[in-house]
Amino acid sequence: MRKLLFLSATLLSLMPAVVPAQGLFSPVVRVNEDAITGYELNQRVLLLRTFGTPGNIPKLAEEQLIDDALKIQAAEQMGITVSPDDIQGGIAELAGRGSLSPDEFVASLTSAGVDRTTIEAFVLPGLAWRQVVRQKYASQATVTEEEIDRAMALTGNGGGLRVLLGEIILPARPEVPGEVEQATRIASRVTKTNSPAEFSSFARQYSATASRNAGGRMPWMPITQLPPILRPLVLSIGINEVTQPIEIPNGIALFQLRGLEETEAPAPEYAAIEYAQYLIPGGQTPAALAEAARVTGITDTCNDLYGVNKGQDPARLERVSLPPAEIPNDIAIELSKLDAGETSTALTRNGGQTLVLLMMCGRTAVINQEASREDVANNLRNQRLAGSADSYLGQLRADARITRP
Repeated sequence: MRKLLFLSATLLSLMPAVVPAQGLFSPVVRVNEDAITGYELNQRVLLLRTFGTPGNIPKLAEEQLIDDALKIQAAEQMGITVSPDDIQGGIAELAGRGSLSPDEFVASLTSAGVDRTTIEAFVLPGLAWRQVVRQKYASQATVTEEEIDRAMALTGNGGGLRVLLGEIILPARPEVPGEVEQATRIASRVTKTNSPAEFSSFARQYSATASRNAGGRMPWMPITQLPPILRPLVLSIGINEVTQPIEIPNGIALFQLRGLEETEAPAPEYAAIEYAQYLIPGGQTPAALAEAARVTGITDTCNDLYGVNKGQDPARLERVSLPPAEIPNDIAIELSKLDAGETSTALTRNGGQTLVLLMMCGRTAVINQEASREDVANNLRNQRLAGSADSYLGQLRADARITRP
């Protein structure tokens, strides 16, 4: 599937290496039968740095390349191909986001050391994945008139909606033998209940979040505060029904709709959500949780975290502002419960070895405008497809053989 790409000696001398030059064309990760080479990893790192992507770039680059391999494999299994014209269209779409022509966009990247073939390899998986998702889930993305009516309440001037939910987050870490299978079995049982008492019992017994002590019950909240992946799911179920399982990193999330009511004033939609992640070694051990509690006790805003991290590895603190649809699902779910300055310790990274102290910095609202029924239907349909895509990719990851030589 993969093509070997060659790098000139000049670029080798200029590129910030993640993989040493002597191992540049050797596999650094295998995804099922496909290899990701050191060259590909170094080039993706350089591309992301050129884009100004925040965070741990080498780690993010590797995760992206693994996902790309899985997407292409899924497309190949379904007989899907992407034409050169499609790829050029994808490059033009990326260029347009920066108000550049395709030639200007490519020239700016190649001048920074990014090979043109790397740019094409960055675009290709997304184009193939769109076709995979449409073919696999289009029939499941139908939208009813009732769902459109509910959603239009969020964008019109006649008021808004707020919801009362219950939540269950099941641990499903691939590195823990049998945990994914167990979580899948439990999720199948939970989705069949329409009893708040039974759902709460499941939450107390199995959920990995602090709300388990309250039977998974969450307070009333505007539906616009929910992650985009969750809104159409909530709007498509009845009172006391449970959503289909939502795949999140290292877990499976389920939500029960306990209540739904209209409000006089429309709740704001959000253009961006700003949050910070402070990484604490130790996962959810008592020592790490105690450190998180200490940090929470001496901080009131995200700005305060810079003082906490002074003199430490800058990579321990990441602060980002993203549109709601671009926030990872597990982070988005936790942020939906937080006001500015509040924190969560429900998430971990690095196979559970690192605790994430997540702090909400703030939300930037947009002014809602009237939308046509067709616009609303398309938005709901796209959100539903996005949710299905995330779940399917999580399934592919759980089933894949991912090895590092």
